[in-house]
Amino acid sequence: MNKPVEKITATNDGITGLLAEPRRRKILEWLREEGSARVRDLSAAFEVSEATIRQDLERLEAEGSIIREHGGAHLRRQSSAPVGTMVLQHMENMDKKRLIGGYAASLVGNHETIIMDAGTTTTEVATRITDRVGMTVITNALNIAIILGQASGFAVHLPGGQFKSPTLSISGDHAVEYFKNIYAGKLFLATAGVGAETGLTYPSFADLELKKAMIRAASHVYLVADSTKVNKSSFTRLGALELIHSFITDDGISDQDAKEFERRGIEVLIAK
Repeated sequence: MNKPVEKITATNDGITGLLAEPRRRKILEWLREEGSARVRDLSAAFEVSEATIRQDLERLEAEGSIIREHGGAHLRRQSSAPVGTMVLQHMENMDKKRLIGGYAASLVGNHETIIMDAGTTTTEVATRITDRVGMTVITNALNIAIILGQASGFAVHLPGGQFKSPTLSISGDHAVEYFKNIYAGKLFLATAGVGAETGLTYPSFADLELKKAMIRAASHVYLVADSTKVNKSSFTRLGALELIHSFITDDGISDQDAKEFERRGIEVLIAK
């Protein structure tokens, strides 16, 4: 049975009152997720003046991370990822993500209907299920749609919405509405951070409603995240840990954390 979604909330608790350097790191996280941001939106999210945000952006531009523009800023494109490629921005800990992808793929049989969230770990899942047959996959990730759309045994569906280049994903209200009419057996969900107390956290507000809709649409929710994301928190909270049913991670998770997740009713699956 689906777990209740009434607990899902979005909050920026913990980012207000940040010192300059931690705030700039959070702003950079936001830009790496969204690709761009407006000064007024950052000002509202961090509850500081627009003048303070402009100073933050000036410092980040001086460090070579971003490019300022009128009213905001956008992420500086990596030279190794030119326009038109399907290269994701977050490629850290790929050895762990490949293990998790292989484990998650082993849980997918033929003739299933599944939802796949955007992200590097979910992409690793996608690359390992191309031999399945009779599959229906709904995804907000353009790169996953291309990977699985080329496999003969797959019917792949994408929602409409706004394209986000850093995550190669579709977002926005149209995508949320699309998932309200979907039912799937499994969801493979990505996250920026997960903890027993903090729950599931992400680096921007934009996708929270979409992730809510995905969770509602699936019978079983698998969180796929490497152990470096355990007890790491970003600045928007999707909801409590109990929104997921199973957590697939690597053996870097501590016994204490694994036991705490299991105490809360979450199945912890270790990819080795």
